[in-house]
Amino acid sequence: MFLLGYYGWNSRRALEVLDRVFPKDESNQPSLIITYFGGNDSMGPHPSDLGPHVPLSEYIDNMRKIAVHLKSLSDSTRLIFLTCPPVDEERVNKNTSEYFSHLVRTNELCQTYSEACIKLCQELDIEVVDLFTAFQRRDNWETDCFTDGVHLSAEGSKIVVEEILKVLKEAEWNPSLHWKSMLTEFSDDSPYDLVAADGETTLNPSEWTFHRAIQWD
Repeated sequence: MFLLGYYGWNSRRALEVLDRVFPKDESNQPSLIITYFGGNDSMGPHPSDLGPHVPLSEYIDNMRKIAVHLKSLSDSTRLIFLTCPPVDEERVNKNTSEYFSHLVRTNELCQTYSEACIKLCQELDIEVVDLFTAFQRRDNWETDCFTDGVHLSAEGSKIVVEEILKVLKEAEWNPSLHWKSMLTEFSDDSPYDLVAADGETTLNPSEWTFHRAIQWD
């Protein structure tokens, strides 16, 4: 598994390196690619024409090109696109910085780009996670889901994971990529596992479906 995160990028910049990050001639292609662009694209334009803003029509075209390229990597490569989540507008407007020009982030823009992503995914038969809606199902999402109004807190990240796992569980993919359906290597009982409360046996964690207080499905 590879996690590729490019800070502050938009779909326009991603297209410039798409062939280098996901070359078509690679012999070993990924089974699953989760793609997220839109949070930066949906920022309001700057008068200088600099910055991460991408007009909606271009954003849709860019995401279409990204999708077509990723789908062409192999017949077994599966895709999940994430829409941009909402933002806490009050905190975004308060958190000004001496290093940046005024940042225009509104939920009206976020919703517009999110809906465009969903519509495109439906057209191209790509699984999509509607983060804009998912976040707002939670009470106090503005304060609980973000560290600064935009970037995700631990609670916000949990929502993203839950929504991705839901897609993996429900998607009619063969083979399934849901983690519970995958075989566990070296899952035999071992005397090296943690000792149970009886002091005489060990606990095999290979099939556990929880980690402390978090119960993933």
